[in-house]
Amino acid sequence: MDLVPGEDAVPAIRYHRPVTRDEQLTSFETVLGYRFRDRGLLERALTHSSYANEAPRSEALKDNETLEFLGDSVLGFLVAEMLFEAFPGFREGQLSKARSHLVSEPSFARIARELGIGEALLLAAGESRSGGRVRESLLADAFEAVFAAITLDAGLGAARDIARTLFAGTVADLDPGELSFHDYKTTLQELAQGEGKPLPSYRLLSESGPDHRKEFVFEVVYDEGLSAMGTGATKKEAQRQAAKAALAIRLERATRI
Repeated sequence: MDLVPGEDAVPAIRYHRPVTRDEQLTSFETVLGYRFRDRGLLERALTHSSYANEAPRSEALKDNETLEFLGDSVLGFLVAEMLFEAFPGFREGQLSKARSHLVSEPSFARIARELGIGEALLLAAGESRSGGRVRESLLADAFEAVFAAITLDAGLGAARDIARTLFAGTVADLDPGELSFHDYKTTLQELAQGEGKPLPSYRLLSESGPDHRKEFVFEVVYDEGLSAMGTGATKKEAQRQAAKAALAIRLERATRI
């Protein structure tokens, strides 16, 4: 803290001006690498239903839920296009599994955190206090909505440019030798179908922790004599880890034969 020259060197108190919403959105656009023509589309993409539901009727705010639907489809296509170009020797199954790995809640949430989407989200006070700004599902949904907003604002070409920038490193880091295990649930299901066995079944064993830091434990049963457990921050991730553990057991047993 600076001191003001003069009597008794009285400390000078500096007051910081709060950041305006416009400045916050401008900062987000800079990180994203895209400037919206219609800022209202971005505002809607970052408006959670909890905030819109608590807004006065006179404001008639729209939330981002329908944008999520469009954004999911846009991202699925753009990522598939990138994979098709990057791995021309892959078969359909490999491409599908690679896309499932990239077009997923954990993948979208990770990029959303890098972009700072959580800080820009409009959430109801209760949702914010319960950890909504760091919740993986909310971040992934908002990320999808932002891509829908870009598409509506400037077309698929603009969305493609941003997607190629954001996913370039992840696509380059894909290990072709491990792709068959990125989507563990699908791999386990295909294995069961190939062996003429019932499809794997998943059962929730426990759920603990606060809303913003949940931990789920799932059990997967593969045939009668094989079961495994998995833990994750979401139900989907816990099931995925259970399938991964079951595949490891199945592989170990196969090598003993």
